Amino acid sequence: MLSAIVGINWGDEGKGRIVDLLSENYDIVCRYQGGNNAGHTVINERGKFILNLLPSGILRETTVNVMGNGMVIDLEHLTGEIERVREKGIKITPDNLKISDKAIICLPYHKFMDIIEEDRLGDKKFGSTRRGIGPVYADKYMKKDIRMEDLFDEASLREKIYDLVEWKNITVKGYGKDAVNPDDILAWLDKFGSVIKPYVTDVSKYLYKACDENKNIMFEAQLGALRDIEFGIYPYTSSSTTLSAYAPIGAGIPGKQIDCSLGIMKAYSTCVGEGPFTCEMFGEEAEELRRAGGEYGAATGRPRRVGPFDVVASKYGVLVQGATEIALTKLDVLSYLDKIPVCTAYDIDGEITTDFPSGVRLKKAKPIVEYFDGFGEVSHCRTYGELPENAKKYIKYIEEAVNCKIKYISVGAERDEYIEIK
Repeated sequence: MLSAIVGINWGDEGKGRIVDLLSENYDIVCRYQGGNNAGHTVINERGKFILNLLPSGILRETTVNVMGNGMVIDLEHLTGEIERVREKGIKITPDNLKISDKAIICLPYHKFMDIIEEDRLGDKKFGSTRRGIGPVYADKYMKKDIRMEDLFDEASLREKIYDLVEWKNITVKGYGKDAVNPDDILAWLDKFGSVIKPYVTDVSKYLYKACDENKNIMFEAQLGALRDIEFGIYPYTSSSTTLSAYAPIGAGIPGKQIDCSLGIMKAYSTCVGEGPFTCEMFGEEAEELRRAGGEYGAATGRPRRVGPFDVVASKYGVLVQGATEIALTKLDVLSYLDKIPVCTAYDIDGEITTDFPSGVRLKKAKPIVEYFDGFGEVSHCRTYGELPENAKKYIKYIEEAVNCKIKYISVGAERDEYIEIK
């Protein structure tokens, strides 16, 4: 079984929590795109974990974790993340963590370029996490990056770095900044690369063999459908493909196809960063929801923008993710509301639509909001039958509105605080 766990909206839907919950049924968990520009928060019996690069399956002793060729990996950040996770008693060895030899390395100057470009843009910035993701992916497609496999040939690596830095300094000087020193980059690679090299392997060979042995493989996405570089709210997107269709490619087995796509979405909406967010709430109403849901970015700590469940955006996310079933997270957060708002359609220059727009039309969109009766406390519920009737009505409405069955409902952050609809 090859399954993808993907975000339906703008990211931060709770994918890490669901991966942690379901990973006991899988032999392998693969990250297939992105870098340390977002975080998965997982709470279990060993504590609270914020994972930026490591697959969430690393918290299961029986699971092998793969970081695929579609990722961009900051070696310094990964080294620190491994150390922090180990401090909480999690075993990490080359047996349970395998990094693709084709994965791209995010270098210090990529972060530097990210920061100075965002600063230059000022009010027109894209909302980057300033961790080098856009610049490193840009260099990848210009064939101006180094891969994990380059760490194993010192002479070749040195030549490549000197050539790359000479090229990069043309741009750096254009910003009026001091030139990058190639020896500093080589020292950084030596320091952190020596820690990571034991985990680097031919991931494609490993995964194809696992497929032949009928292993269960889970693909874990970062961010959501609306941050996809192709089909998201461009240019306010990530720089990689966040969709389930890319999962086998980014993991290292392009000849395979997924069997199912589990889409994750919250019972309300959140968004970190810039760009159109049609259903956004403001003022005290927004702050109350933000506090109730603890809505602050796992990677950056930034307060998330919040709003009601957005039917238009979610229906589109389900479509482009090819979702075969849904996990609805944080239903318990809405317990404080007597009336629950839902964005059911958009108004664009007087035209009412439930089709998700792009470009200028998306920026013009205004939310049409309807209200549902509140349902009170649900955190104690462990079966669908235990849910209040108004909660069932809310779930049924969402299910029909996005045209996809809801299989899981989370009613709390702990592993056992969920409902599976049989």
